[in-house]
Amino acid sequence: MYPEHLGRAPAERAVTVHQPAPMPPAVVVQPAPMAPMQPGTVPAVASIVLPNGRIVTGYAISPVQPEPLAAKPAVSRAAVNVALGGVGFLAVCGGLLLLTSFIAALTAFITQLITLAAVIFGGWIAVQIFGTSGHRGGTTVNIRKAVIKRNHFHT
Repeated sequence: MYPEHLGRAPAERAVTVHQPAPMPPAVVVQPAPMAPMQPGTVPAVASIVLPNGRIVTGYAISPVQPEPLAAKPAVSRAAVNVALGGVGFLAVCGGLLLLTSFIAALTAFITQLITLAAVIFGGWIAVQIFGTSGHRGGTTVNIRKAVIKRNHFHT
């Protein structure tokens, strides 16, 4: 089948191809974890004769399938970031609005308390000044049913 040795260079001589013997399958006592494994049967060896007379022998290899690409999200990350930034901005604006409303209400409450204190204190002073008292301008001391008023003794 192959040409005899005709005095060619060692690289041009024919190569003897040996068919590999299949290995008996291993006996599995317990189920093994799922892992990539060699096929159960040994594939056929393919030999190709090149135009210069050399023979190349090897196994046929099925092409490697690329991993499927991860599904892209329906909305881009930039759009999500912009939306979250907008929500955060609105939350801050709402918080500032509530803060200014709270400060205005607190200011009004303090103003009303000051006004109430002024009215009560002013009323007390007015009662002290304009109150009806028969003992104006003098000090009254009661001693055993006798009244002493400005160094005058009255019974």
